[in-house]
Amino acid sequence: MNKQEMNEIELIIGKILRVGVIISVTVMIVGMVLLLIKGDGGYGSHFPTTFAAIGRGLLQFKPDAILMLGVFLLILTPVLRVIVSIYAFFKEQDYLYVYITVFVLIILVGAMIAGYWIGK
Repeated sequence: MNKQEMNEIELIIGKILRVGVIISVTVMIVGMVLLLIKGDGGYGSHFPTTFAAIGRGLLQFKPDAILMLGVFLLILTPVLRVIVSIYAFFKEQDYLYVYITVFVLIILVGAMIAGYWIGK
């Protein structure tokens, strides 16, 4: 991989991080505005913690579900960055970093799954 291709991948990674944060913050702002307008999150004293509950809440335009979607998108942003980094290291034929980054991705996904099951 030449230097120009590496620079392009670095620019893509930077753009992914910026766009991911902007989208997640925008979704959270929409949720906050709805929460201020409605005065209630739509769930009483608890938050939606499962994908099914968040999906149902999104269809019903519940502020807490929209806020949780924003948080979920914010969490996914660095995960997407790790996936793009795996591709970049693979293109560079830097297989040690491919293995290390795949290991980091496995840890991230494992932590999300563990957090999901512990939160139930």
